[in-house]
Amino acid sequence: MRLRPGIWLRERHDPAARRRARAWLLRPAPRSWVALCLAVVLGTAVAVSLRDNWGSDNAFVVKAADTLLAGGSPYEDKRFLYLPSAVLLAVPEALVPRGVLRWVLPVGMSALVAAGWWASLRLFSVPARSRFAVGGFALLALGFKPYANLVLIGNWTALSAAALPLALLLAHRRSWTAAGLVVGLAIACKPMLVPVGLLFVLARQWRGLAAAAGLPLGLSLLGALVMPRPTLFFTKTLPFLLAGQDAYALPWDASPIAVLPRLGVPGPVAVAVAFAGAGAGLWAAWRRWRRPDRAEADGGELRLAETACMVMLAAFLVSRPSFDHYLLVVLPLLLASGVRPGSMPRSPWFWLALAPQAALVPWPSELAHKRRAFRDMATLCALAALLAGRALRSARVILKPVTTAGSPPRTEPECAATPAEPASRTAF
Repeated sequence: MRLRPGIWLRERHDPAARRRARAWLLRPAPRSWVALCLAVVLGTAVAVSLRDNWGSDNAFVVKAADTLLAGGSPYEDKRFLYLPSAVLLAVPEALVPRGVLRWVLPVGMSALVAAGWWASLRLFSVPARSRFAVGGFALLALGFKPYANLVLIGNWTALSAAALPLALLLAHRRSWTAAGLVVGLAIACKPMLVPVGLLFVLARQWRGLAAAAGLPLGLSLLGALVMPRPTLFFTKTLPFLLAGQDAYALPWDASPIAVLPRLGVPGPVAVAVAFAGAGAGLWAAWRRWRRPDRAEADGGELRLAETACMVMLAAFLVSRPSFDHYLLVVLPLLLASGVRPGSMPRSPWFWLALAPQAALVPWPSELAHKRRAFRDMATLCALAALLAGRALRSARVILKPVTTAGSPPRTEPECAATPAEPASRTAF
């Protein structure tokens, strides 16, 4: 049996219907699909622009920039939790009239998530005009509640959702320094991707790590020089953030440290459980990185994506707070990996883990609004556990016939990561 490059030997066990379905998904999408996807995205953006509470999270950043321009310290507001570099980057946005920002911000949030989806697709060599790409983003925008929440509140998590897949795409193309600059710029805006520095350590890409750390550090020093009382970041902001903020953020905080006490678990036990889970996640990320995908013809992009996602999910378990839209940092990468045999989206457990985030499911009122953190924690923990299980499982062994001169056919063990012989057709 002839196999296309990049297809594992176990692919021959897949039914023909699955291969036909994959080929159908990777064909160019009809124009009607593209029009429908644009209608969903733009419709969501317009609906958000017409709401009174649009851009509530982005307002804190704009207020910090306005305070700086007025000669005050942005950290006088305890809810501005970003680095001094974020104030400088928010100044252009603060100069935009509010009426214009009302319409521009939701579109910008959608565009950043779309950029992350595009980079995730390119990482796995999926055509951007394919049915998988167009339909996948429409499904993400229409059926995934955190997407609508992110566009509504205008949180700068969207920058990390775009930066992480782009950085992994650059790293996969051996441009680790450029990947470090992308991560560093995202950290300068919002320090969410700090845990990704572990990926540079695992890959021993010290120049990329220096770029990821040096860019936000330099911009933060510059921001501290132009603002009064920058030390408030250490004396007021950091203690407030490390304490998990206050009752305002608690109803939406999906971290086990915050949710488990609401279910009656003692606080110290909740902290121990969360840190134990995060430690197991980091160990799983290390194990995943040490198990390369030698069977992949393009160099192991699945290992790169799953290691980065495992690191981020482990960080979300102990992050205070940890909101539902944080999932958009890792979800595009995990969804795009579905074109690879054996990836997480090929398992029904993956979709069961995402079920609590379905936008069209009529959940009971006690799980809505201020109690939705219970559902968010369930999704976060389930995704972390599923990805850790993939990372820690041992490679399967396949027996293939081997014929030697002067001896009868026999079998020998073959690792499932052994590449197949190249063929004339390309994978995906």
